[in-house]
Amino acid sequence: MDTIASLFSFITTPVSWVIVQFHSVYGALFGPDTGWAWGLSIVSLVILIRICLIPLFVKQIKATRGMQTLQPEMKKIQERYKNDKQRQSEEMMKLYKETGTNPLSSCLPILAQSPFFFALYHVLNSIASNDTIGVINDRLLESAQKAHIFGAPLASKFTDGASKVESLGSTLTDVRVVTAIMIVLMSASQFFTQRQLMTKNVDTTVKTPFMQQQKMLMYVFPVMFAVFGINFPVGVLVYWLTTNVWTMGQQMYVIRNNPTPGSKAQAAYLERLHKSVTQHGKTRGRGERAIVKAIVTKGRDRNEFERKFINGLNKAGLAAQADGTVMKSDTAVAAQSEDGAAVATAAPRRQQPKRQSKSQRQSKAVGESEPKTSLTKSDEPQDDKQDTKPAVAAKKPGQKSGGGGRSKAQSGQRKGPQRPKSPSKK
Repeated sequence: MDTIASLFSFITTPVSWVIVQFHSVYGALFGPDTGWAWGLSIVSLVILIRICLIPLFVKQIKATRGMQTLQPEMKKIQERYKNDKQRQSEEMMKLYKETGTNPLSSCLPILAQSPFFFALYHVLNSIASNDTIGVINDRLLESAQKAHIFGAPLASKFTDGASKVESLGSTLTDVRVVTAIMIVLMSASQFFTQRQLMTKNVDTTVKTPFMQQQKMLMYVFPVMFAVFGINFPVGVLVYWLTTNVWTMGQQMYVIRNNPTPGSKAQAAYLERLHKSVTQHGKTRGRGERAIVKAIVTKGRDRNEFERKFINGLNKAGLAAQADGTVMKSDTAVAAQSEDGAAVATAAPRRQQPKRQSKSQRQSKAVGESEPKTSLTKSDEPQDDKQDTKPAVAAKKPGQKSGGGGRSKAQSGQRKGPQRPKSPSKK
């Protein structure tokens, strides 16, 4: 670890300068030789670094979701070119280029943070070895060696011997108890962060090898932190525990407000959004409008939770628009008042006709079967027309009207007499 930390010695001076600046502020409040002054200086260093890494964290989220989306396509490429590794790599790179996805983007926050981590380790290790480093002179070195966090010196380790711990003004029991608790908290926070990502923010509709890798890392990372943690100074454990807690809180915020589509977190978010929209009748804030706009744009490609959200809005009399806003689904008609002001009035609903009884329908059919006066051509004698179709006007006594016969035929009963064909002209 000392060799790795020495590789990042170029950044030890900036890191030590930031710690000293924070120490001058907290030293005026709690005392320059207290563990609070030096411990809070390290915590402030972590917060400053993580704030600077927020843009990289956003890229990490986009890259992770992009990789999850590409997993089915990647699996097809692997199966298609399983015997040609070179062609498989070429197709993978082509897929990354077409979609604009960089697989290394998901590791950017860790890679960018590692120089600061190893530089801080180098600084604290020099303090434990009674060596000045960076802007930490002899006076600050003596003050840092006197600083204790819950009885454990800032530069002590779990693996230190009793003589070295006593030279730093503490006991071996205090050092090991404090470091053990911090290592457990560090590993637990890492496990909870990874588990939260796997159980809440993963698309459950797509089963990919990427999910299995994440599940494996969920158990591997905490074990790695526990193994390496026994060789970290107390100050480095403070640094790593703080950054784990920051990552956990930052991830909780992202999962709650910008979940992965198809995940359980999205179902919970859309349920909260539905309650808010139906209560206020509109989307509030740019974030809500962006989510609704993305759902509307998908159209038929919406997942189960998104379809449920849209259907819930429709049942509440609301309709999501393409720009992310929400309006009432009833068509509003603008009416002009006497003073010229536009008044929005709801359009009248179309009324369904009342259902009639069987006797009413039959009486109506009888009424329609009465003979009507028909228009005839002026050049054709009406006597010839009556002679042409004598059977139409003839009706046997006791026979019901044609309308009644038609109604019976429609209800499945026997049909009445049919109309005879007109005689052919010879």
